[in-house]
Amino acid sequence: MKNTHFFQDKNILIVGLAKSGFAAAKLLHSFGANVIVNDRDKREGNLEAEQLEKLGIRVECGGHPLSLLDNQLDFLVKNPGIPYHNPLIEEAIKRGLPVYTEVEIAGLIAEASIIAITGSNGKTTTTTLIGEMLKNSEKNPIVAGNIGTVFSEVAAQSTPRDILVAELSSFQLMGTERFKPQISVFLNLFEAHLDYHGSLDEYGKAKAKITENQNQDDYVIYNRDDENVVELLKHSKAMHVPFSVKNKVVEGSYIQDGALFFQQKKIINLKDIVLPGEHNLSNIMAAISASLLAGASVEQIQKVLTTFAGVTHRLQYVGDVEGRRFYNDSKATNILATKAAISAFPNPVILLAGGLDRGNSFDDLIPSLKNVKVLVTFGQTADKMAEAGKQAGIETIKRADNVEEAVPLAFGLSKKSDVILLSPACASWDQYKTFEQRGDMFINSVHKLK
Repeated sequence: MKNTHFFQDKNILIVGLAKSGFAAAKLLHSFGANVIVNDRDKREGNLEAEQLEKLGIRVECGGHPLSLLDNQLDFLVKNPGIPYHNPLIEEAIKRGLPVYTEVEIAGLIAEASIIAITGSNGKTTTTTLIGEMLKNSEKNPIVAGNIGTVFSEVAAQSTPRDILVAELSSFQLMGTERFKPQISVFLNLFEAHLDYHGSLDEYGKAKAKITENQNQDDYVIYNRDDENVVELLKHSKAMHVPFSVKNKVVEGSYIQDGALFFQQKKIINLKDIVLPGEHNLSNIMAAISASLLAGASVEQIQKVLTTFAGVTHRLQYVGDVEGRRFYNDSKATNILATKAAISAFPNPVILLAGGLDRGNSFDDLIPSLKNVKVLVTFGQTADKMAEAGKQAGIETIKRADNVEEAVPLAFGLSKKSDVILLSPACASWDQYKTFEQRGDMFINSVHKLK
């Protein structure tokens, strides 16, 4: 590990336990930092808090008291999901205390080079593809970040023989100051998480931090078709490597004569790619660019693209029940993702949608809903989603209490050859801890039908 001396004898407050807070607390404690952990939940039954206390780490549970800031702190490390308008975070910033996420720690200590991926949609698919494409290359790929593995924990174990492939959200990137990947990937920018960031402009600035510290020896791979992304990267000092599904960009990845090319070299015919959905072509081109720049072979890339059919909770084929095909797209937590999922199927689908209400409307989803024959809504946005369905002309709209109830309801409204698609267009936190839990509930309910 590099730079562990940076944390020696520092007084650090970690706000929010969860996976990232737990991992960061143990790491920083091992580096010789004086760590205090603060979590909103009660102490009773908190196994992580118990483990940290056994290590000699002070843990304060049951709220976020401002008095914690009176401990002569050097900086805070917060859980990415805790908003900056949290009173404790607001007060820390007012006092001039730096507020980081564990991504900052990962970037400082990693011995491995880093490929970092961000965007409103397609991060997990692209990250997974890059990890698979880099197998059997000179570097050992390790996938981490928002995809489910704590970045700093993986970074601490990395060596120069490894390459870290990290999916990073805007929440994570906001809490960085020195983070510098060798290759950054910016997929797209869509109006999402505005309850957290306040505006599309602030959301975009958070995403663009992925390339903020890069220089002319680094690469930024970006979507030439997304004007917002192009604008945000104007001042990036990294070498620009675009990809486009619309135009030929010889300095990057593009489509020509029914095939994908990278810098004028043919990589694969489109008909040989098994991953469904036109929207995935952008993800694939971004992954090809990053993988080739990092040392992947064309043969390994071809192998992945002719066998890789998708990631869990992202247009995941669950199974067939009496001629109905079920797909789990629980990771579709915004409108753009759900639009892409619906467009992946040539015939009208039965859509299960709804979840956390972030205050936005679903007007942008209405054109895509015209390819929906039955809509089953649930969660806080059930009524808003139903209203969008009515405006789209959907004749059959039903409401369920949750995903578990929505599955048999949708099945009862279906017929043979129908596709029943969970693609919520909303975050899961109104009813489920994570989108993974929501997707697992969907899968379990499908299996019960069998």
